[in-house]
Amino acid sequence: MDFGWTSEQVELYERAFAFARAELSGDEAAPPVEDFPRSRWRRCGEFGFLGLPVPEQHGGLGLDTLTTARVMEALGRGCTDTGLVFSVGAHLFACVLPLWERGDDAQKRRYLPRLCSGEWVGANAISEPEAGSDVFALKTRATRDGDGYVLDGSKSYVTNGPAADVFLVYAVTAPEHGYMGLSAFLVERDTPGLSVGRPFQKMGLSSSPIAPLYLEGCRVPASARLGPEGQGAPLFKRSMQWERACLFGAYVGLMERVLEQTVDFARQRKQFKRAIGKNQAISHRLVDMKQRLESARLLLYRACWLMDRGQDAAMEVSLAKLAISEAAVQCGVDAIQIHGGMGYVAETGIERVLRDAIPSTLFSGTSEMQRDIIASHLGL
Repeated sequence: MDFGWTSEQVELYERAFAFARAELSGDEAAPPVEDFPRSRWRRCGEFGFLGLPVPEQHGGLGLDTLTTARVMEALGRGCTDTGLVFSVGAHLFACVLPLWERGDDAQKRRYLPRLCSGEWVGANAISEPEAGSDVFALKTRATRDGDGYVLDGSKSYVTNGPAADVFLVYAVTAPEHGYMGLSAFLVERDTPGLSVGRPFQKMGLSSSPIAPLYLEGCRVPASARLGPEGQGAPLFKRSMQWERACLFGAYVGLMERVLEQTVDFARQRKQFKRAIGKNQAISHRLVDMKQRLESARLLLYRACWLMDRGQDAAMEVSLAKLAISEAAVQCGVDAIQIHGGMGYVAETGIERVLRDAIPSTLFSGTSEMQRDIIASHLGL
């Protein structure tokens, strides 16, 4: 197995890392929850972050899965505003990618150039108050009416909702068909009957706003349906595989940045006339951070490598997602402990790492859901 990168991949990673560090990092203090960083969003589009695997003809960079994850890693390492990074990932993997893979020519022409350039923001709307991990308990309905559909229902926790220009909405078209009764629709923000609720206050990812979405007699043409009727479930499943793999590359990058920062602190911080990194309790904790980082990174690369070869990588993607998210949380805890009081106060930005890492064990399928998926592949 070749663990090396091509010169083109190395150059792209270095450019992405330098761009993210110089152009996209926000202030260490978290911005207001209502504040979506539009100017930095457009810069993400200028570099290509908003369309990494999308073909160049539609405004993307045309990258494979592994290279996409690697560039997301550079973004997470270089950009200290993990909320912005998360918004990029949610936009790309849960909205843009399904559109690229299953959209018709007219849909691609209308949406992809705007979404990849940063002119528009995309959002995915599937979670509901009574249907979190159980996506087949959805109550939102799409009723056929002449040459269109009427959507009624509500969605919760819609990432990018307050800023989104287009929503990928999942609704039940045939409840009697179960798994094959779900369909997906592209609904633009100014569509009558669609409204966005007040943004939720969150413990982390502050610059990535989430809000409820309400659909009341929201009429869309049949041309707004993404893919055939009844194909919403496999569409969503595929988007989650992309998200669980490539978005979590950003958390690998975050962990590398935090490890570098914490090692540097341990070298410089002196207690009792010597650097605290000389204390075995500190150095071993840093070694554990490094070990978790590299283990999670290899799981991610293997999952993406399998996806690029068209193989069923469901278990490998879940293994990677589980390892990365739980390692990221522990990384935040370790960084705070090593920094001591400086890690606890908000001014240094260290505690923000933990707040931004905790939701990684919840979104894209909780850690418990990932363990269920892995267990099923073990025949349990």
